[in-house]
Amino acid sequence: MSDPNTPPPMDDSNSEEKPPAADSSPAPETKPTNPEPAPSDPAAAQDSSPDPTPSEADPSESESSETPPASEPSPVGMGGVALGQGDLAETDERTMALLAHILGAVTSIVGPLIIWLIKKDESPFVNDQGKEALNFQITVLIGYVATGIVAVLPVIGCIAGILYPAVMVVSLVFAILGGMEANKGVAYRYPFAARFVS
Repeated sequence: MSDPNTPPPMDDSNSEEKPPAADSSPAPETKPTNPEPAPSDPAAAQDSSPDPTPSEADPSESESSETPPASEPSPVGMGGVALGQGDLAETDERTMALLAHILGAVTSIVGPLIIWLIKKDESPFVNDQGKEALNFQITVLIGYVATGIVAVLPVIGCIAGILYPAVMVVSLVFAILGGMEANKGVAYRYPFAARFVS
């Protein structure tokens, strides 16, 4: 007889796994569903959390990644020419237009003429602002010539002493205003200028 305290013999056929037969098809792989242990550190919990699904994602992030933000439109002055239409970078366009206006106050027609001739084919904005500065400086030059003519006249020659500094101040002030507006990207128009170069 057998002892009641001894366990019954185990059937070896059930306890051992048999390798699959070579002719049978392999069973589909399944991932084990082991639950992840809860981390004790809250920062680790955030790192181990799965990525949010598209419905859970922040809507502002998805909008910014899908569509690029709209850039500010370039300001357009009375001239109707905007930045970014030529080969030059916008910063270079602004700098060249600024120089065309400011050099006009210092060098008369020479500075705007050189910048316009060098950069007119590379940027419509610099072309427009170079012509505008050149036309204004030609108008100022005509003002200087008229002041010189007035200076040689016998009775009204003393008026030239007032006209010459007035023409100089007007040229300087409007050239600075034009340079500041061009540096903002605005196609500046002088309040008065003969349009000799078009």
